[in-house]
Parts: sequence; structure tokens; C-alpha cells
Amino acid sequence: MRFGLFGGARTKRGTGDVVDSHGYQGYIDYVVEADRLGYNSLFMVEHHFTGQGQVSAAMTLLAYLAAKTSRIRLGTGVVVLPWHNPVLVAEQAATLDLLSGGRFDFGVGKGYRPAEFAGFCMDIAENSEIFDEAMEIIRKAWTAEGRWSHHGKRWHLENVVVEPEPLTRPHPPLWMAAGSEGSIRRAAREGYCILIDQLASVKQVGERIAIFREECEKTGRAFNPAMVGVTRALQMFFDEAERKAAIETRKRVVGVIGDLAKGERPKSIEEDDAPLLGTPAEIIARLRTLEAVGAGFILMADPQGSAATLRAFAQHIMPAFAEPKLMAAE
Repeated sequence: MRFGLFGGARTKRGTGDVVDSHGYQGYIDYVVEADRLGYNSLFMVEHHFTGQGQVSAAMTLLAYLAAKTSRIRLGTGVVVLPWHNPVLVAEQAATLDLLSGGRFDFGVGKGYRPAEFAGFCMDIAENSEIFDEAMEIIRKAWTAEGRWSHHGKRWHLENVVVEPEPLTRPHPPLWMAAGSEGSIRRAAREGYCILIDQLASVKQVGERIAIFREECEKTGRAFNPAMVGVTRALQMFFDEAERKAAIETRKRVVGVIGDLAKGERPKSIEEDDAPLLGTPAEIIARLRTLEAVGAGFILMADPQGSAATLRAFAQHIMPAFAEPKLMAAE
């Protein structure tokens, strides 16, 4: 099983509950420590207008982290394409892939928070149509030989060549935030890996992985559990006295995320089996449950953004899921 991080830094301007991580310098130190400890990946959010100080320029921050780290993969989780010029996105993403030595994962999405679309004076109902045209342009930008043109509904380009080329050929791995059956099947058909949200129950995670695997098999695409990133909130403690506070934090996180997304949330804390909440032994048991439904790549969102928690997880949890080493022949 692979382990990575999901979330982002926060500025101090925000007035709401902190649900992703912490300030920029602290977050940079946090990711550097994750790199040292051997965590596989970081997927960084992009949000706007929340008033909570969430990261808005993910690729800028990831480019800085590329210079500070050496092993951890750096991904967007996700770039919401309807808000961006696709050629500029292609250029920025290719530059980041070069700067990171091919460690970039390009996560994209259509967007789901109505308030963000309202802030951009955009109709959220048009997000799928805009996304499709943007991805057509980005794929062409990375794979076309020589100059090319595009004349679509949203964008017009004439005799362009997009530079630089990404280091990873033909392009960095593509990731899509997907929850509905239709979006999951589409992601499998079109060559994306998928990101599953942190509110999805274990049952929902298993169902989504099964759909993705089935569609991959239909299209002749080899399935690997590492192609599905399952985001989970991490709230680990060693003292039973901390359980009540952890549960209260979880309630606040679910409330904030649910309110922003206007989406489905657990009906009660008792029914909420999504977070990695508990003692190390309890978290190992929760991860085994996820492993049993096909999850092999866990992205952890730590509400406190604590390097101490990263170290404790690496010490107490990760060894239980390490691949067995082959014994040398005597």
C-alpha cells in the first residue's frame, strides 16, 4: 500500500475552521519531512474565494516544493480547468514536470463548489463542456508535432507551438476527481487515474474502485491499485482522552467540506467510517478494511498538518503495509 498527502497550505487571513493544513512555511517544512520519510505523493488543492485561506495557485507552490524535495511526487488535486486558459495551464504544468525531474501528476477537475463559479461569474452547468474543450487543447499542446491551430466554442488558437514540452512523455500522468459512475467510467476509458474524495464511505470506495477496474478491463487498459488515490482524513492519537476532541474536529471538518460542496455527507459520526481516526491499531484496522475493497493508494488529509503525526504514522502504520522483502538465497 502506498501513502501520500492531500491538502494544502493556509494563510492566516481565513476566518473558518482549518481543515486542510497550515501556513505556507509550515506546510513547506511538512512536505519536506514527508519527502524525507518516504511518502509517495502530494496532491495539492486549488480553491478560490472561500475566505479560509486555501491554496489558489497550486502549481506555483508545487514548483517551489520541487526545488525543496527529491523523491515525493507532486500533483494537483485538482486544477479546475473551467477557470483557466488551457494553453497557459499546459505550459505551467510542463514547466513543473521539468523542474521536478518528471515527478509531476496532473490532476484536473470540472469544479464542484457553486460559490467559486459564482465568483468567476460562470455558469456551473457549463463546466463539463468547458472541461472537455480544455483537455482537448492540453493534450494537443503536449503531443502535437509542430505548430497547430484550434477553433472551438471557448478558445481560438492560430499557428501555435506550446513550450516547453513536458519531461514525461507523452505527458505527465493524468488524474481526475471522479465520484459518479459516469465520470469514473469516462476516466477509465480516457486514460485518467482517479481521485476519490475524503467523505466517501468504505462501501462507496469499494464500489468506485470496482467500476473503474471493470471499465479498464473493458477497454483493454491494465488496472493497478495505484491508479486510484483514496483521500482519507488522518486523526491519529495515542491517548484515549484525545478521542472526544478528535471526533469534534471530524464533525467540524465534515460540516465545512459539506457546506462548501453542497454535497453528500455522513448522516452521523457513528456512520462515518471514512476517516483514519483512532489509535495506531485502529487505523491499521481501518486501512485493512480499505485494502479489502481494493484500495492500494491512500492520500491523507491531516487537519493539523503535523510533522510529528507524519513521523508517527511512518513509524507505527507504514511498516504494517510494507511490501515483503525477498530473502537472499543462502
